[in-house]
Amino acid sequence: MRSPGRKQQLIAEINITPFTDVILVLLIIFMITTPLILQSNIRVNLPSSSSGKPQEQTQQISVMLTNEGLVYLDNKPASRKTLKAEIFKLHQANPDLEVILFSDRMVRFKDLVALLDIFNELGIKNLNIATRTE
Repeated sequence: MRSPGRKQQLIAEINITPFTDVILVLLIIFMITTPLILQSNIRVNLPSSSSGKPQEQTQQISVMLTNEGLVYLDNKPASRKTLKAEIFKLHQANPDLEVILFSDRMVRFKDLVALLDIFNELGIKNLNIATRTE
């Protein structure tokens, strides 16, 4: 029982432990799912190479050429005309632009040469062809 002369003191603290737990769980979920979101859904069967090396991160764009002859610029479908215009704009903004070409190993040679011709016309000097290492 309470004594009539004593005042009860209020607890003025906020318990943030449950809030912290929720934030940490969300952080873990985002850390796990972000790499999965950034991966491409376009499947390209890359050729194998025994001397391939991983590339350092610089300002780069990826161009994918599928077996059906479809072209993707940074995972977005592009025609050869829009590809040329976009790469031209990016190359003007950054002359050291690096282009990574992901080409299916069964792609027709004339499609590959057409893309290489576009890069040559635009003066792209940093061109890498992606492969799988054995």
